[in-house]
Amino acid sequence: MDKTKSFVIPREAVKQAYEQVKANKGSAGIDGQSIEGFEENLADNLYKLWNRMSSGSYFPPPVRAVEIPKKSGGKRMLGIPSVSDRIAQMVVKIYLEPMVEPHFCQDSYGYRPGKSAIDAIAITRQRCWKGQGDRYIVPRINRIFAAKGGE
Repeated sequence: MDKTKSFVIPREAVKQAYEQVKANKGSAGIDGQSIEGFEENLADNLYKLWNRMSSGSYFPPPVRAVEIPKKSGGKRMLGIPSVSDRIAQMVVKIYLEPMVEPHFCQDSYGYRPGKSAIDAIAITRQRCWKGQGDRYIVPRINRIFAAKGGE
């Protein structure tokens, strides 16, 4: 590894992150570059991203704002990052997740691998049922989500 780099990021980690982003598909970001467009100069694009990340000079570009319809009516804003930024985010996820995951409380469900909001509701029902609280807590949780439009 080059000793002049600020952060030790293996080039293979960037390639692995790219493969995961490609598998997830997704739209072009604010720069208009699709995954296919990124692949036209893949080696160069991955090298530039690795170089910027490992030197500490990477700054993410703005995200593309897209309005999407909500089930309950109305719209909400969704931010779509560029392909290169999605790869950079995946590099960080690949690196940090194994280190921080063991430190989370088992009852933490947000943005966790293998856990979902449905899992959180299931465990809440299970625990509340023991004390017959299910009839009180779950309907209120449902109302909270319904009031927010299921976001």
